[in-house]
Amino acid sequence: MISRTEGAYLGAVRAFQNPMLDLLHKRYAPLVVSLLSVVFTAERPTVPVADAHTEIGDALHQLRAAGYEDKVPVGSARDLCRQWADAGWLVRQVLDGDVEVYRLSAHAVGALEVAGRAGGARARVSQSRVRTLLDALDRLAQDADPDVMVRVARLDAEIRRLQAEVARLERTGAVDPVDDEQLLEEAENVLHLVRELPADFARVAESIKAMQRDVVTALRQDERPTGAVLREYLERGEHVMESTSEGRAFAGALRLLGDPQRLDELSAQLDVVLRHRFTRRLAAAQRTELREIGRRIEQGLEQVFTAQREASYVITAQVRNHDPLRDRQVDDLLRDVMTGLAGWVPDARRGEPVDPLRRLPVADVEHLRQTPGDLRPPQGPAPLASWDDDEDVAQDEARAWGGPHYADLGTHLAGFADGAATVDVAAAFTAAPPALRRPVDLLGLLEIAHQLGMEETGELAYVEAVRPDGTRRRFAFGGVTARTKDEDDE
Repeated sequence: MISRTEGAYLGAVRAFQNPMLDLLHKRYAPLVVSLLSVVFTAERPTVPVADAHTEIGDALHQLRAAGYEDKVPVGSARDLCRQWADAGWLVRQVLDGDVEVYRLSAHAVGALEVAGRAGGARARVSQSRVRTLLDALDRLAQDADPDVMVRVARLDAEIRRLQAEVARLERTGAVDPVDDEQLLEEAENVLHLVRELPADFARVAESIKAMQRDVVTALRQDERPTGAVLREYLERGEHVMESTSEGRAFAGALRLLGDPQRLDELSAQLDVVLRHRFTRRLAAAQRTELREIGRRIEQGLEQVFTAQREASYVITAQVRNHDPLRDRQVDDLLRDVMTGLAGWVPDARRGEPVDPLRRLPVADVEHLRQTPGDLRPPQGPAPLASWDDDEDVAQDEARAWGGPHYADLGTHLAGFADGAATVDVAAAFTAAPPALRRPVDLLGLLEIAHQLGMEETGELAYVEAVRPDGTRRRFAFGGVTARTKDEDDE
């Protein structure tokens, strides 16, 4: 039996094997934390691989130039990113547009939060933090107590307390002011709770991805009949959120966070808080954190939903497109090949010839079709419908629905100008007869004005066009005037 001290030591050893504590325990931990926090932000949770390599390479060059050569490891940015991915701090994935990106793992997010809390304002034992603990404990006791009468007594006491508060407010007409110091403590407590959310969301997303990998691996190695495999894994793919403990906990939280009305109320509450005078005592970064609470929650929800959609898609595609028996045969064949190579390489000499595989094994097919099917259709195609090319179409009707009447529009524009050097295009169009006020004629009139030379008036012009069928449509465009005479002619 191990001693208490030895057990505590072994527990600490296991804890430091966690990638989060491993990151903070490394020699270059300050460098890793700083680079990851600069490259990955709440506004940019994923970064293209090429951009990440470039930005980290520039940061390393700046640190070396600033005299921190001994604090920067040897190697390129690509090598460092590969090491961080192998250590479980970065996750490399391909998005829908075939763009390969990096994102922080849940362990890296947790490490950045720990480093941020240690380097920032220290959380204090305040009235707000103690009240949060007591409220959580009270809620736990209420949920765990099955006694109906106790629950009724608590609700009656709460109702009496609230009624007394309402009566006091109606009697006095004033709300008891809260000291700015207490409001500041409560705001710091809110920020402390919010900083835990990104790592929690990331852990839920990664637990779903881990479940996805387990399902695909088990699907390939399963020896049961294909029908049983399909039924089980399709059902598991549909209920992927309930397949992990983190997913089930998130599903419970989602009932609170997923309500759009609740998010709107959260935004309104944050506006009230940020307008209060006590927020001036908060640092600029803390005020930004308060302002971004709603958006960080929405980003976390989208991160989990994206992981859920990808897991469901991968599991469903694996079930639909892969035959477990065939995949196992391929795995067995590759394993036999690797085993054969492992047995041949130690005894092989340099330059020893290798007999090539001159022909592939012949497939064992019981029966091949010997006669092709009849390619002729059972009956001929239906005859084409008759088409009368000689049917007359009224030319006036066809012209009415055709393009602009440029000649008539030019004549109308010159007549409307009545010798003036410039003419307003909108006014000329409005004064035109209905046959020249079609929507397409407005475009034709603007083309003519452009050829003559037009200038913008800076105002918005409104005209009403008439289609050949009598329907009307109102258009708005920037007012312009067209020149009808050259300056030399004036």
